Amino acid sequence: MLLAGLITAFALGCGEGDKRPARDTRGVRLAAVIKGLENPYFVTMRDGLVATARRHEAPLRLAASPAGLQGTAGQASDLENLAEDRADCYVVNPISQTNLVRSLAKIPDGTPIVNVDSLVDKAAAQAAGVKISSYIGTDNVAGGALAADAMAGLVGRGARVAVIAGIPGDSSSGDRTQGFRQGAHGRFDVIETVAADFEREKARLAAEEMLRAHPDVDGFFAVNDLMALGVADAARAAGRQGRVAVVGFDGIPEALAAVKRGALSATVAQYPYSMGQLGIEACLAAVGGKPLPANVDAPVQVVTKRNVARAQANFPQPVEHFDSAFRALLKR
Repeated sequence: MLLAGLITAFALGCGEGDKRPARDTRGVRLAAVIKGLENPYFVTMRDGLVATARRHEAPLRLAASPAGLQGTAGQASDLENLAEDRADCYVVNPISQTNLVRSLAKIPDGTPIVNVDSLVDKAAAQAAGVKISSYIGTDNVAGGALAADAMAGLVGRGARVAVIAGIPGDSSSGDRTQGFRQGAHGRFDVIETVAADFEREKARLAAEEMLRAHPDVDGFFAVNDLMALGVADAARAAGRQGRVAVVGFDGIPEALAAVKRGALSATVAQYPYSMGQLGIEACLAAVGGKPLPANVDAPVQVVTKRNVARAQANFPQPVEHFDSAFRALLKR
């Protein structure tokens, strides 16, 4: 679904973006395809894309999947439509590692393609003759390890902790679970991992079952915040809120509010707004002839009760300052 048609903007950015572009990027035509806006995470990513394009006065066409994580075919069709417009650069956030590969092959050779958040499968892309200029995203294994660090500070050594994973086979879910399990070693025990498809209600039901099966469970790590909120719902219904640690992942506004009131213990905040910002900046640098780094880690930071007020005040920007890998390229 083409969401915003042609978004043409003229210096309407906010915060540190309220500055004229360091080089003339006006008129560079950009296109972006992202996941569905039923998840606030991708709403924030859209906002970062749109605000940064506006700041640089670069027309942007943006499409979001109308069918959530099940809309693989629709997302591919949206990208094919955008490919016909022959934009100067494309930002892609695929639903699966392969669902956009055939559509990417229809983008004219030599057009920069910036992949954000969810990886395009390298082997499939290479087989289709698609070259990804740069990948920007969270190091999910490292993020899972940060979640384990947070959990270790909340539960005792040898505590029993369960993991609520996302869709089976999803790379980000698998990487976060891997990082968490590695970080748990010698500190606490991961007793069970259950998939809840990134959905709040499925996570609530899974957590209710775990709380019955393992009444001595000390904590839960959910690989996204919507599921962490579902776990918190189950803990509250069981009278265990505040006695069972719940750590999420994403840093969405509802999760930050839950950390503030004590329903969640912590969240590993990643910053989709920053990914959108970096994606646009990477496109502009590439169109300007600058070589792009193959991989760029987006910021990821732990939010607890200690720093949640600052996280809310800074949202959608990171709690702590980070330097854009592409801003210096745009100044040259």
